[in-house]
Amino acid sequence: MKKILILGGGFAGLQTAIELQKNGNFEITLVSDRDYLYIYPISIWIPVHIKEFDDVKVPLKNIQKKYPFSVIVDKVIEIHASDNKVICQSQTLTYDYLIVAFGAEKMQHKGIENTLSICAKPEMALEIRNKIDELVLKGSGKIAIGFGGNPKDKSAVRGGPAFELMFNIHNYLKKKKIRDNFELTFFAPMDEPGARMGKGSLAMLDKMFAKYNIHKRFGKKIKEFLSDGVIFEDDSKLDSDFIMFIAAGTGAALLKNSDLPLSEAGFIRIDNFGQVNGFPNVYAIGDTAALEGPEWIAKQGHIAELMGRNAAFNIIQKEKGNSERKGYQEHLNILCVMDTGDGAAFVFRDGKKAFMIPMPIVGHWLKKGWGIYAKLTKLGKFPRLPGI
Repeated sequence: MKKILILGGGFAGLQTAIELQKNGNFEITLVSDRDYLYIYPISIWIPVHIKEFDDVKVPLKNIQKKYPFSVIVDKVIEIHASDNKVICQSQTLTYDYLIVAFGAEKMQHKGIENTLSICAKPEMALEIRNKIDELVLKGSGKIAIGFGGNPKDKSAVRGGPAFELMFNIHNYLKKKKIRDNFELTFFAPMDEPGARMGKGSLAMLDKMFAKYNIHKRFGKKIKEFLSDGVIFEDDSKLDSDFIMFIAAGTGAALLKNSDLPLSEAGFIRIDNFGQVNGFPNVYAIGDTAALEGPEWIAKQGHIAELMGRNAAFNIIQKEKGNSERKGYQEHLNILCVMDTGDGAAFVFRDGKKAFMIPMPIVGHWLKKGWGIYAKLTKLGKFPRLPGI
């Protein structure tokens, strides 16, 4: 029985393990640095007390009850693909096939320690909640929320959760009847943050900023983060009592110690089928992979899952001696339900169309329903819907 080693317990890695386990012809081991799946898209509700931390977690042991692959909780240190070997903190593992799915790391801006991120380690969502609670207790304050880009890889940006958290904080403060005591500012170095969603979406975001009285600081590169604000390239300052910033992604540092081919941004180079260039038994999927496609592409969870399903399919077909393969590029799109706390907006873009549809009230419940769906499908208690 061929041994398949999967590095990463996020959406991409878990979906691959599930698909391969269904086949029943492989010995599957998943390596993760934590013993649970963290559902990042609904973690935006932890800071505003809609969800508790445990509500956003799915223990891997619960997923194993339905799909009994092996799990090793350990930290990957080095990858030696030429020797079919992975060195972890406490052991060395070998494989017949390797699937790298441990995501990306974040760019390190000067003073980044003065910020918190909803897209960083899971526990940071609780730190964000504590900061907001402190300001609510005080009764007033200045909150700055933003995201950055990576000039070496435009797909590595993640702005959606920043918009969602800003809108949720607005509505949270409004329910507390103290919104007028707070100054909310959204900042980003690009001239039109959110433009990859399409011109229509950009116009709607502007209307939402105006409606919610959210200030904007766009088009200036970030020079430094201080404990009391953001310094931009022209030395202007955005004063803030709390900064939430989602830095753009970059390749994991450990990949520099590997023999895998990397892009300029440090992501693993792959072909359309997820196979790593030069290594026929190694695949890279999700945020750790160097995606190729149109200018507006972004690394998203549903694309990571699709790549995981494709990798599983392609390995199964290869072992059967079949030539059929599935690629990711024809399926590239932007798809999200951007929650506001009291509603949402449905965002979609592909090579043919781009639109944002406002969904007052029902949109918020649609996103909450997706969170339940995401858990149940991973636990094998609900069938997956096509494309979701």
